[in-house]
Amino acid sequence: MGENEVALNETFTIKVIVSGDKIRSYDQLPEIPGFQKQGISQSSSMNIVNGQMSSTNSVIQYYKPLRKGQFSLQAFKIAINGISASSSGTSITVVDARSNAQSNRALDPFDDLFGRTNPDQPEYVEVEDDAFFSLTVSKDEVYVGEGFSVSFAFYMSESNQAPFNFHEPGKQLERIINEIKPGNAWEENFNITSIQPERVEFGGKKWTKYKVYEANFYPFNAGTVDFPSVGWEMIKYKVAKNPSFFGSNRLQDFKTFYSQPKAIKVKELPPHPLKNEVSVGNYRLRENFSNMEVQTGEGFTYDFIITGEGNISSIRPPKVNKGQKLNTFDPNEQVQINRGRGKVTGMKEFSYFITLNEAEVVPLKDHFEWIYFNPQLAEYDTLIPQAVVSVTGESRINQAISSSRLGGLYDLIEVEDNKLLNQGYKSYFSSLINILLLLALILLAYLIVKKK
Repeated sequence: MGENEVALNETFTIKVIVSGDKIRSYDQLPEIPGFQKQGISQSSSMNIVNGQMSSTNSVIQYYKPLRKGQFSLQAFKIAINGISASSSGTSITVVDARSNAQSNRALDPFDDLFGRTNPDQPEYVEVEDDAFFSLTVSKDEVYVGEGFSVSFAFYMSESNQAPFNFHEPGKQLERIINEIKPGNAWEENFNITSIQPERVEFGGKKWTKYKVYEANFYPFNAGTVDFPSVGWEMIKYKVAKNPSFFGSNRLQDFKTFYSQPKAIKVKELPPHPLKNEVSVGNYRLRENFSNMEVQTGEGFTYDFIITGEGNISSIRPPKVNKGQKLNTFDPNEQVQINRGRGKVTGMKEFSYFITLNEAEVVPLKDHFEWIYFNPQLAEYDTLIPQAVVSVTGESRINQAISSSRLGGLYDLIEVEDNKLLNQGYKSYFSSLINILLLLALILLAYLIVKKK
């Protein structure tokens, strides 16, 4: 810990020291009420005594006081190189600014040994960088339902001299997704779990690309899909103006890079009775057989498999033209989606159980069809089966009718009496009602005349 009393123009420090090993990883040091984190510096020291070499590596977190008063740093724990270390905390008093105050950096354990008693911090300078954060889209104009890829990446040129490191990429990515995710499009996220360098070349220069986000979007309606400018924060180190073998040669700082905004134009699909229902993409049909021989009444399975590139999860079942020849049930569905190289591909399988009751040759193209819109050709297309079923055996139409529940009137056949009924009484009853109505009218007229 640094000094328990600091002035408003001084800094409080927490220093982590590891002896005999490098600092490979460490948790963030705690926040202190009434203070603001000012950055992190790293230092290393080496000592040789009687031919034996020892080393010390340290990380220093600086805190700037915001106001005068008494403040408390609570007990805390952090993990350093995977090993837990704890502190009981301390109390800190902040007083008025001192004249000619010296920056109170944490002392390196080898300062006195090497005669470096000057407590002044080294002077750090910012190195000009050659880097940027960018949004990339695969298309500027699409049809409703047509997919386009979106990616965010941080680029550094190979000539870049400024030292960078990533700062909380997971939290930043969550924020970016909330900011850019449009409400009028379906997202297929590629779920990047690790940031890997990739060598690319453009603009006559070689760059290292770090992709942090990638997804495909499928717009629901015509108009635009808008992506605003978003910021990506990187740790950018300032370097010591007069670097030395001992002590800290760089100071942690932050720089935010901003992507450019982008708007994707979305066009209406051409007129078609099913334009609000069809899938959009590049698809083809696979079947599980080309020719099959079955007996009448014998069930078999037919797989209608749609494969290709597009919004696979939104694919609907094919249209089935049912008739007396073909008996089908609702299909079982299976979907497989592959995301990679800026594309979403896969397949959706519809598995039908079918029975046929007449001996004949049945082309399945007469019973199944799937209409979609191909954005590359800018036209509608239909996937039609090529499979043919050869049915042999005796007709089973009557058995099929008798085995099915006809419902309603037919359900009463077994329980109703089969005697014929005379329906003539209905006409007698109607005549009697008419006579009574006539008598009532005569009586009413008589009463009216008598009253007058």
